[in-house]
Amino acid sequence: MTKLWGGRFTKPTNQLVEEYTSSIHFDQKLALQDIQGSIAHVEMLGACDILDNIEVTRIKEGLRSIEEKVKNGDVTFSVEHEDIHMNIEKLLIEEIGSVGGKLHTGRSRNDQVATDMHLYLREKTYALIELVEGVQRSLVDQAEEHVKTILPGYTHLQRAQPVSFGHHLLAYFWMFERDKERLRDSLKRINWCPLGAAALAGTPYPIDRKMTADALGFDHPYPNSLDAVSDRDFILEFLSISSIMITHISRLSEELILWGSQEFQFVELDDAFCTGSSIMPQKKNPDVPELLRGKTGRIYGHLMGLLTLLKGLPLAYNKDMQEDKEGMFDTVDTLEGALSLLAPMLASMEVKAGQMKSAVTEDYSNATDIADYLAVKGLPFREAHEVIGKIVLYSIQKEKYLLDLSLEEYKEFSPLFEADIFEKLNPNQVVAARNSEGGTGFAQVEKQIQLAKEHLS
Repeated sequence: MTKLWGGRFTKPTNQLVEEYTSSIHFDQKLALQDIQGSIAHVEMLGACDILDNIEVTRIKEGLRSIEEKVKNGDVTFSVEHEDIHMNIEKLLIEEIGSVGGKLHTGRSRNDQVATDMHLYLREKTYALIELVEGVQRSLVDQAEEHVKTILPGYTHLQRAQPVSFGHHLLAYFWMFERDKERLRDSLKRINWCPLGAAALAGTPYPIDRKMTADALGFDHPYPNSLDAVSDRDFILEFLSISSIMITHISRLSEELILWGSQEFQFVELDDAFCTGSSIMPQKKNPDVPELLRGKTGRIYGHLMGLLTLLKGLPLAYNKDMQEDKEGMFDTVDTLEGALSLLAPMLASMEVKAGQMKSAVTEDYSNATDIADYLAVKGLPFREAHEVIGKIVLYSIQKEKYLLDLSLEEYKEFSPLFEADIFEKLNPNQVVAARNSEGGTGFAQVEKQIQLAKEHLS
């Protein structure tokens, strides 16, 4: 039998079964992590006098040789050997002889694969944190340039109140900051070490699990061997965080698409991030934000897939759990691609401040400020609200905006109006007046930018 586990079997594996059950076409992504874990394991076996120094040295040299070949693309993995663990072990035995078979002493593929995924996800979590910060920097840079650029703020996709464009962009900064915090916090769970749990029950060999955990940079070993090989919470958590993050990316993408349309004309994306039409030569399509928006369902699907996979599984390892990796790999690839595109797309975006200014002077988004104006003069806000509703209706019927009305027209609705009403209705004044903490007032946006920079530093 050519299988490393073949001693108990009398027939070769059916070719269809071999192809169907093999995971090497996707779990080869874990090759370097598998070797990293194996080196820590064999060093521990030596330190605990389970293997002698000569055996440890030969195994480590063989693993280092395979590691270099993997990095250089000089290794061909085989479906016949099922997964990355058996492939690496087979290559090791070919490299150094039968002593390579001693590497698996005191461990199982069950704790081995779990360790590999912890190592992989830790590395990718740090990488994603850096990419998120790249997007945040682009948002802060644009916000700093456009503190006093004013655009309509929307509720129900109806113009509500004017806001600083910088303030609007910074809302996404804080969304991504929470994503980043969630990623950082997830490292507490990722940094548990399964190695040494073996198949499910531990091992009779006198191993030192703390030594391997320390060597691999983990905080501590899993306290329970069954939990160690069964746990996929750390992947579920990653997929959950990723689902929230891609939601934020999708919402930002949707606004970029709207803002770039002929109907809005608030921004223009750089040509490098758009494509054209095969039939309509005038088109400039926002394909990148559309795809970013579209990737949302993909990541949601991976989360739901793993939740469904795990919900009925008994302890400990089951072959079903082979399905835990592809969704994780694809989510990492999807987020890395999305964040890598989003940062330069935001940085190169042209902001059409003039078009935004026109929009806030040709609407009724300053109506609330008239109500506040009357309330300050003593009219109860509810009554002021009714007065302003009538003024807006009157303006619509007359095809005018609030700044177009004369003082005499205002006085028809309330004697409390004075000439200073027009200053209050100026969009710049409307925005600047909202100086409460976290508000869109220019002074508050400046403070917020400084706070954002502190978080990045």
